Amino acid sequence: MNRRNFLEVTTSSTAALLLSSLDTFSSAEKIELTMNKDFELNILATNWGFNGTMDEYLSRVKKEGYDGIEIWWPMEKKTQDELFMGLKKYQLKVGFLCGAGQNKWQEHLDLFKKMIDEAAGNTFQKPLYINCHSGRDYFSFDQNKAFIDHTLLLSKQSGIIICHETHRSRILYSAPVTRQFIEAIPGLRITFDVSHWCNVHESLLQDQQETIELTLSRVDHIHARIGHPEGPQVNDPRAPEWDNAIKAHFAWWDKVAERKKRNGERMTILTEFGPPDYMPSLPYTKQPLADQWAINVYMMQLLRKRYG
Repeated sequence: MNRRNFLEVTTSSTAALLLSSLDTFSSAEKIELTMNKDFELNILATNWGFNGTMDEYLSRVKKEGYDGIEIWWPMEKKTQDELFMGLKKYQLKVGFLCGAGQNKWQEHLDLFKKMIDEAAGNTFQKPLYINCHSGRDYFSFDQNKAFIDHTLLLSKQSGIIICHETHRSRILYSAPVTRQFIEAIPGLRITFDVSHWCNVHESLLQDQQETIELTLSRVDHIHARIGHPEGPQVNDPRAPEWDNAIKAHFAWWDKVAERKKRNGERMTILTEFGPPDYMPSLPYTKQPLADQWAINVYMMQLLRKRYG
């Protein structure tokens, strides 16, 4: 085959592959589900990787069409005032992220309790939910259970949905460990960031379907990032080579949406593609391979079209 023919074949094949992938992805954009009139969809933006001021961040979130934000609960009053003034100014909803990082269990638990109690008890704006970066993968079962027990009581007292995230290094870092907690604690609610499990188990979890189904029945909040067997974040979900991973993630999210729509419940989703080092980057310069903000906006629009 001469060079000209090779280029023609290669170009045609590449175009066909891209169009095929776009057709597949386009068909995944809409889903027909039975919907209770009380169903409510809220899609939230992350401030992870945003380098501007709070006002600049909130203004851009509003302009893009998000319903609100997910943000770490600020422990300083000045930052709290700035946050709540901005939320009111731009009429945005909020979900809080709470957690700690100490190696020693008691210190970790104490700080976690302090943060989450403040977030739940704030009188400025009631959050849609609180998401927990709770515990450590090396704490014992009973030590990690203490975090969950505290949040169960707090949720009952405050009326706020409190979820624990499926996140590497945390309590629910793997599917089988999460199953142990689900089976032991009927009230456990989950933030489903399945991208971590794809990485931990180096698969799209085909061999753990029963555990995934059990987990999905407890999901109240979703972190919408696409993972793959070798990492927690694909470089760009718009690229056709990630079609299998994308379809797997949407199939999981669809099951949560189906339950939420049928029961007339609120569904909250955070678009959470991250900056480097989550975002793959070029060597030496560390320039990201794609635009993090644009990817998250793309995901927001896709999710709204599919579930709205």
